[in-house]
Amino acid sequence: MSTYTLKPRDIEETWHVVDAAGQSLGRMASDIAATLRGKKRPTFTPSMPAGDFVVVINAAKVKVTGDTTEKKYWHHTMYPGGLRSVTQEKLLATRPERVVEYAVKGMLPHNAHGARLLRRLKIYAGPEHPHQSQVNAGKGKARAPQSAG
Repeated sequence: MSTYTLKPRDIEETWHVVDAAGQSLGRMASDIAATLRGKKRPTFTPSMPAGDFVVVINAAKVKVTGDTTEKKYWHHTMYPGGLRSVTQEKLLATRPERVVEYAVKGMLPHNAHGARLLRRLKIYAGPEHPHQSQVNAGKGKARAPQSAG
């Protein structure tokens, strides 16, 4: 008996739409990360981008619980003294799609494979998105990620 290995020609990509309104950020991000990696498929192969595309809408209405509103996101401008920070509360008010992106990014592999998977994630602050034709093209075989909500 031999082990099945997924080949690039065997990958069928589908598109999923996740409505973030009222969902907990961490639980939603872990479900999205599993869908992006393809862990919910029986043909999961860790080294292949066998997951699906995910479109997140209403990112501005995501629910943040606990003291995470005091959480800070850091980045460096690469100039001396260039360490900058912004609180999660301010980022939710100005760029809510970044909060969801950072949460999902932290749950993907921290290497080139994770960066490739992150390109399959499309996040929008409001209910409108330009990927309706891709989502409708796979309606017959699409399955929504399991979200606790």
